[in-house]
Amino acid sequence: MDEVRPTSGAPAHGLVPLFPPGLQAIYGECRRLYPEQANPLQVTAIVKYWLGGPDPLDYISMYRNMGCPAQDVQEHWHYVSFGLSDLYGDNRVHEFTGADGPSGFGFELTFRLKREAGETAPPTWPAELMQGLARYVFQSENTFCSGDHVSWHSPLDNSESRIQHMLLTEDPQMQPVHTPFGTVSFLQIVGVCTEELQAAQQWNGQGILELIAGGPWLITDMRRGETIFEIDPHLQERVDMGIETEGSNLSGVSAKCVWDDLSRPPDDEEDSRSICIGSQPRRLSNKDTEQIRETLRKGLEFNSKTALPPISSQKQNHERSQSRKDSLESESSAAIIPHELVRTRQLESIHLKFNQESGTLLPLCLRGRLLHGRHFTYKSINGDTAITFVSTGVEGAFATEENPYAAHGPWLQTFSLSLFVLLSSSPLAQILLTEEFVEQMLGDLQELNTREETKLPKEYSWPEKKLKISVLPDSVFDNPLQ
Repeated sequence: MDEVRPTSGAPAHGLVPLFPPGLQAIYGECRRLYPEQANPLQVTAIVKYWLGGPDPLDYISMYRNMGCPAQDVQEHWHYVSFGLSDLYGDNRVHEFTGADGPSGFGFELTFRLKREAGETAPPTWPAELMQGLARYVFQSENTFCSGDHVSWHSPLDNSESRIQHMLLTEDPQMQPVHTPFGTVSFLQIVGVCTEELQAAQQWNGQGILELIAGGPWLITDMRRGETIFEIDPHLQERVDMGIETEGSNLSGVSAKCVWDDLSRPPDDEEDSRSICIGSQPRRLSNKDTEQIRETLRKGLEFNSKTALPPISSQKQNHERSQSRKDSLESESSAAIIPHELVRTRQLESIHLKFNQESGTLLPLCLRGRLLHGRHFTYKSINGDTAITFVSTGVEGAFATEENPYAAHGPWLQTFSLSLFVLLSSSPLAQILLTEEFVEQMLGDLQELNTREETKLPKEYSWPEKKLKISVLPDSVFDNPLQ
């Protein structure tokens, strides 16, 4: 990557435009905000992604924003990405789908960084941060939306800062733009501390953003040494009340997780990873299926930098899918037996396995989601496994009081406060849980409410329910054959 100064300005009359239309449209919105900064500093990919380079963003423009004293907005650097949307309209990166829908992934990223005294040029590390997020989007084809959170587990600028995670929200100044290739919105990255990320998970991202330090434009200050709860202890009461009355708005996380069917011996060929052929089961309602689909597509939080996989520099556009991958599809979905040919079978017992970070979210899942009638998804970063806890409002469940554990196709599901697991090669199973049992589980799992390192493995077992949950070291998931 290298810094350049882009050509800018309107083309002379009668000449071909200097910029492709998608690029020009975003520049136009930037010029609306910064009419006196026609040639901002830019970070650009030396070898463009569509020529085999590793960086999906062609450019990141960096503007000096003077702030707004009347609104208590301090001076800062404003970063804007170019490349998540369709800049060119010629299928070199994104499939051209017309002007009526989203352009490319439908959004670009922005970031506002407090300008330190004496700084004459913007730091370039936010550009690499934005490239990392863009790599995840291109690799997974999962898009971001306002309210999403990203666990980064490292200071965003590689310093000793407490700002180690991110929330996403709509940029307060930049308006969506309409291009010949579709619509582009602007999602702003907001740096937060670990305690603030946890509060956003327990409650909701937008609620925390309303309380966050950084003013109404949510400027990230990497030197901020106190959390919002240390600055104003009363804010914790507001968050606790929000969790109690509203529950959590976090619908899913990327995780290290797996499940086993304990009903069969280890050498049984039809274990939890087999696909069973048979009769058609009852189906989930379209509404519930779409909610889970949206959870997997948009509602995921990324639990580590390893969840942002690199993109091969050799991967050319013609090798990519011509349409965005549905997040419910497996990497090998073409080999999966059709849904209507997969039968439902009953299970006697289930063993759920999580790494520590995923395990600490179980109380959130039970208290903040299920007891409020909502679902929650764990999507494995090591494969196609996904576990979704679903409340009693889901229609078409096949687990019953008589048969509380059932498996079908690629999903595992518990019901009446229940659980879905999506696996490319494992069946769907349901586990029927009563509200009283969920309350019991919350008591038994109370120690998981803390994120302090604890000695692993941890095992929780409810023999009368034939349910076991293990919290295991990361190495178990990183080396599944051990």
